[in-house]
Amino acid sequence: MDISQKITEDLVAAGIGFVTTVPCKQLAGVIDAVERHPALHHVPSNKEDEGMGLCAGAWLGGTKPCIIMQNTALGVTINSLATLIQFYRMPLPMLISYRGELGEPIACQVEMAVHTKALLAQLHIPAYHFHHQADVEELPRILDYTFMCSKPVAVLTDATFWGGY
Repeated sequence: MDISQKITEDLVAAGIGFVTTVPCKQLAGVIDAVERHPALHHVPSNKEDEGMGLCAGAWLGGTKPCIIMQNTALGVTINSLATLIQFYRMPLPMLISYRGELGEPIACQVEMAVHTKALLAQLHIPAYHFHHQADVEELPRILDYTFMCSKPVAVLTDATFWGGY
């Protein structure tokens, strides 16, 4: 089973039924696997903050949500995370491609990488950084944790995890 399929199967095993995604080259395989999985309702988002609203609606409607996004747009989600997701204690696993580290070919991606972990820490959002594909073995426990404590949780997947840029 490839890594994208493994991640998708872990989402389904955790009871997640709704996934929203924002396009990302690194996450394209996962997005494709989510789109094809019959147990998942996939709604693409135009922007990450829109995705937060969709996930909140899914949760309030009785379905466990997940958002798949890129770290470079984390900044646009701050208000939605703080005043909607966190205020109403909604669990939200966030699978986030972590762009901007060593080897990044696009200079503007670096700036958000410098701030991503600090922003998550400031918001008191637990973050787990996957560097190697073996790290995905922790995903089921992270998903369980998210729903147990009713908090958003970030899973950062860097270029090394996906096999490079």
